[in-house]
Amino acid sequence: MSIPSQVNIVEVGPRDGLQNEAQILNTALKIDFINRLAATGLKTIEATSFVAANWIPQLADASEVFKAIDKPSGITFPVLVPNEQGLEKALAAGATTIAVFTTASETFSQKNTNCSVAESMARIKKIMPLAHQNNIAVRGYISCTLGCPYEGEIAYAKTANIAEQLYDLGCYQISLGDTIGVGTPLKAKRMIEAVLEKLSPGVVAGHFHDTYGQALANIYATLELGISTFDSSIAGLGGCPYATGAAGNVATEDLVYMLQGMQINTGIDLNALLAVSKFITDALGRNPISKVAQALNAPAL
Repeated sequence: MSIPSQVNIVEVGPRDGLQNEAQILNTALKIDFINRLAATGLKTIEATSFVAANWIPQLADASEVFKAIDKPSGITFPVLVPNEQGLEKALAAGATTIAVFTTASETFSQKNTNCSVAESMARIKKIMPLAHQNNIAVRGYISCTLGCPYEGEIAYAKTANIAEQLYDLGCYQISLGDTIGVGTPLKAKRMIEAVLEKLSPGVVAGHFHDTYGQALANIYATLELGISTFDSSIAGLGGCPYATGAAGNVATEDLVYMLQGMQINTGIDLNALLAVSKFITDALGRNPISKVAQALNAPAL
């Protein structure tokens, strides 16, 4: 299959990024952050998570944030929900798109959500009728598709079977996460190929963490399979709060730079994106993580 001429980037910094930052940003700053991202050309921005505050205190103000952000026409703002209670809160805040999550690792499921994979799927099944009754679009996440901090390598067929189940339940897209960033291009390709035996490329997304610096290589390998949606996080924020040592997501600005260099359209203004990257790293009091930001901020020789 030929490499897509256009790629959709799902910006996960405000949710997957901030939830793993030790510093808790104030509500007004989060709102400003999301509004700035919406001005870069991004069309999908995961805004927050309606998870219990004791689990993710960084996002305890999910309702306040979601209600207050600008919502320009043509931009989707998915929110993560773990259960029916989370969906009810999301509905009350005005969400129109949600994300649900499970994992390909039994042990990770127990450590992360205190339930088995089967139980996590049962929770999703309970969410779907209420979502459909309210015309809520549902995106599905599968974590640990290329490795688990407790179980090691994960069978590709297991990920493929779960992806098919999520699609059959009504998820419009399935995001396949290398949660701890151990994947390499050949493994990423084989995992995606297993999923593509059951689903079409248009409903599959890649979510690669950059722990070992392999995220862009993994994205390139899966672009060759026709995958045209990828999750990324501005400034490379994030990681996995339940996987020790897992580095952040691939940086959105690094991904956009690579895609532009390949003449693949994203509709995103790289300079505007870099300005938001600086804004959020300054707010967090940290240096740029992304290679592109580092290069452009480096003093001239």
